[in-house]
Amino acid sequence: MPSNWNRATPEAAGFAANLERKLAAGFESGLLLPIHALLVARTGKLVLEQYFEGEDETWGDTLGRVQFGPEVLHDLRSVTKSIVGLLYGIALERGLVPPLQAPVIDGFPEYPDLVADPERRKVTVAHTLTMTMGMEWDENKPYTDPTNSEIAMEMAADRYRFILDRPIIGAPGEKWVYSGGAVALIGALIERGSGRKLPDFAREVLFAPLGITDFYWLAGSDGVASPASGLRLTAPDLLRIGAMLVDGGRHEGRQVVPEAWIEASWTPAIQTWDGLGYGHLWYIHEAPAPGYAKPLRWIAAFGNGGQRLWLAPEAGLACVIYAGDYNLFDRWVTPARIWREIVVGNVVRA
Repeated sequence: MPSNWNRATPEAAGFAANLERKLAAGFESGLLLPIHALLVARTGKLVLEQYFEGEDETWGDTLGRVQFGPEVLHDLRSVTKSIVGLLYGIALERGLVPPLQAPVIDGFPEYPDLVADPERRKVTVAHTLTMTMGMEWDENKPYTDPTNSEIAMEMAADRYRFILDRPIIGAPGEKWVYSGGAVALIGALIERGSGRKLPDFAREVLFAPLGITDFYWLAGSDGVASPASGLRLTAPDLLRIGAMLVDGGRHEGRQVVPEAWIEASWTPAIQTWDGLGYGHLWYIHEAPAPGYAKPLRWIAAFGNGGQRLWLAPEAGLACVIYAGDYNLFDRWVTPARIWREIVVGNVVRA
C-alpha cells in the first residue's frame, strides 16, 4: 500500500523515463544487493516508492522476516545522529541550549573536577557537533565487543562521565573521530535545556509539525533514549523530514528547522577519514548529474546496515534507503550506487 504523497512520474520530475527499469536491472544483475525500502522525492513529489521483504532486527534483537511497507517502523541507527543535530538547532534558536562557542563541559556541572580542567574546557559544543573533540573514542571495533567505546559507554555506571573523562589525544577541531559519545552529550544538553526527554522534545518541535505520529526511540538500560542510534521511523516519515530540509526547513509554509542552522550544519567543518566533508552531524560531498553543468552537492545521514537519508537541495531531491546489512562494513556500496548511479545519475533535467 503506497504512502499518501503527491506523486509525479520519473519523466515528469526530470528523471530518465526508464529509471525504475534501471533499478530493477541493478537488483537482477546482483550489482545491487537486497534492501528493505527505497523512496525518492523531487520538489516535494514522490517519484519512486518500493518496498521489499527481508530479515531485520532492532538493535541486535531479531525481528525475523519482515514485509516492509509505508507503515513499518525501521531502525535508523546513526541517521538518528543527524536528526538530533536538527533538534539542537531548534533548541538553540529557542535559547534552550548553550551556544556553539561554549565549553561543552559547562553543561555538566556535576563533574567539578572535569569542569576545572583547562584542556577539557577547550572542547566546545561546535567541536562536539562536528566530532572533533580531540578525545579518545573507538567505534571501529565490532558493536558486539565490550571495548567498543559506544558499548562501553552503555555499560558504564555514568555514561556522561565516561564520555567527558576520555583521554585527550589532540587539539579540538583538528581531527574527525566518529563518536556516538559526542552525540550523547548533545542529546543530554537538549534534555537539560528543554526540561523534556529527547523523544518528547522531538515530538513537539519536529515530528508533530510534520504530521509524524508513529515513531519509537530505543533506550539503554538506564532508560536514556539513545541520541546516537535509537530512533525508529517509517520510510515515508524520514522522507518527509528530508523534503522539509530540501525546502529550507519549511513544511506547508511553516519554518520547522531554522534555515540558518541547516546551512551551518551543511557547511563542512572537517573531512572524515574517507574524504567526505562533515558539518553538524551531516556528511557532505557531490555527485555528477546529467541535467546539471557541474556536480550536485549532496548531504547525507548514514546509519549502520545501509540506512540512508540522501539530499541534493539544489535539485530538490530527497532519497531514503532502508536495508538490513547490519555490521557489514562493505555494504555501504549498494546505497551509494543507488544514490549516485540510479537517482542522481538519472536526473536529466534541472
